[in-house]
Amino acid sequence: MDDARPGSVRDSKDPEGPRLRFTPAAWQAFVTAAVDGEFGTV
Repeated sequence: MDDARPGSVRDSKDPEGPRLRFTPAAWQAFVTAAVDGEFGTV
């Protein structure tokens, strides 16, 4: 997550590289799914 642009994700190894942008609803759905374990465990 890019703290300067909530809803944007970037590769931390390339801070000036492209960002993926998500709507607040899409980001919340992702976070909820991750918390609920829908992607398995790490």
